[in-house]
Amino acid sequence: MFHELPAAIRRRMEELEGIDARDRLDGTPRAERLRQITPETGRFLAILAASAPEGRWVEIGTSAGYSALWLALACREVGRKLTTFEILPAKATLARETFREAGVEDVIELVEGDALRDLERVERIGYCFLDLEKEAYRACYEAAVPRMVPGGLLAADNVVSHAEALAPFVQAVEADVRVDAVVVPIGRGVLVSRKR
Repeated sequence: MFHELPAAIRRRMEELEGIDARDRLDGTPRAERLRQITPETGRFLAILAASAPEGRWVEIGTSAGYSALWLALACREVGRKLTTFEILPAKATLARETFREAGVEDVIELVEGDALRDLERVERIGYCFLDLEKEAYRACYEAAVPRMVPGGLLAADNVVSHAEALAPFVQAVEADVRVDAVVVPIGRGVLVSRKR
C-alpha cells in the first residue's frame, strides 16, 4: 500500500505538508491553518482502516484532505469508499481540489456541512476518524459509536499533543463499556477504540 505512492497522491501530499509547515510558523490564524496529521500517523491510520470490518468509512474533519489521501490508499487496497465531513467552506474547497488533483474522487465523498447533523443518515460504520475542533470530539464520538458495527474501529487524533483539553474525552472513552480503547503514542497521539 505504501511502498510506492501514486505520483499524483505523493505530489499533493507534499504540497499540503509544505502548506501545513508554513501555517504553523507564519502566524496563520488557527481556524485557517490546515492542522493536519503527520505522515507517520497517516500510514498508521491507513493500516488501521484496512483492518476494519465491513462497514462505512467516515472521517469527521477533512481540512484540506491530507488524512483522506492516506485513507484513500487503504480504500483502494480493500475496495471501500470514504465519506469525509468538513464544516468550513474554504477548507471544503481545498479538499475538493486535493481530491481532484490526487485522482481519488472515485473513492472519496466529501460532505460539506455539520457532521453531527449528517451522521444521522450513516449506518453500519466500520471505521471512523475524528480530527476536528477538540470541544466537538465527545459529541461526534457519541454520534458515531451507536452507528458502528461490532469490531468497528474509531481513531481520534491529537490526544497527546492536546492532552489537557482532551483528557475528559479520553477518560470517557476508556471508561466506555461499549468499546475497548488505547492511546497510541504516534504522531500527536491517537486514541484507538474498537466497538465490542
